[in-house]
Amino acid sequence: MLEILKYSFFDLIRSRWTYIYCGFYLLFTLSLLWLSNDLSKVVISLMNVVLLLCPLIATMFGVMYYYNSREFTELLLAQPMKRTSIFLGQYLGLAGSLSASWLIGTGVPFVLYGVFGSAQAGNFLTLMLIGVALSFIFSALAFLIALKNENRIKGFGLAILVWLFFAVVYDGFLLLSLSYFNEYPLEKFALAASMFNPIDLSRILILLKLDISALMGFTGAVFRKFLGTGLGMAVSLGVLAVWVLLPTWGIRRVSLRKDF
Repeated sequence: MLEILKYSFFDLIRSRWTYIYCGFYLLFTLSLLWLSNDLSKVVISLMNVVLLLCPLIATMFGVMYYYNSREFTELLLAQPMKRTSIFLGQYLGLAGSLSASWLIGTGVPFVLYGVFGSAQAGNFLTLMLIGVALSFIFSALAFLIALKNENRIKGFGLAILVWLFFAVVYDGFLLLSLSYFNEYPLEKFALAASMFNPIDLSRILILLKLDISALMGFTGAVFRKFLGTGLGMAVSLGVLAVWVLLPTWGIRRVSLRKDF
């Protein structure tokens, strides 16, 4: 698996799309740092981008890489190798390359700006961790969808629908529920519902880390009371880890049962 992981990682790192992805973050971050000297404002601006762009790019790359490497995968399957080693190696190589592009494109400008010598070092590390987690989560979901669907059009469509659901539709349903049942105490419900959406959970963690949860009203106070504690942060990071592990387990399970 490590050999396949290394091959997939370096194969994707040499792709021009990876350079474009990394270059976008590099130029965007440099522009924000040039326009503002307040690192907390830069982190907030990047948060609004990473919560949509990282999942979207991970979803698209995951589906594209699986279908484009189908012939190479069939060649590997003809060798005396475990199926799980092949597909998990490809997935980890994909997620690793996306995470490296994110870390380099966004991290280098911050490091050159001296973020580790400022009070925003913790917020910066939280943002970096969130970007990596979202890259791993949505590339795993996309890889799992592609693995279960031979039809490319159907695979692409389902992957985009999954991203659209978590990025837009889920929030819409949640807001409708909160507004419709506004006479009831729904703070705990909102807290629990956020755990079922990695994008929402990531947004809340960044807002709490930046200590601007007051923008979320009374619900933000509830989030602050639980997620703002050490136990709450540990539970939240644990939930993000579960979001990574579940689709990874799904990839392993489908690859064992799928008839290639």
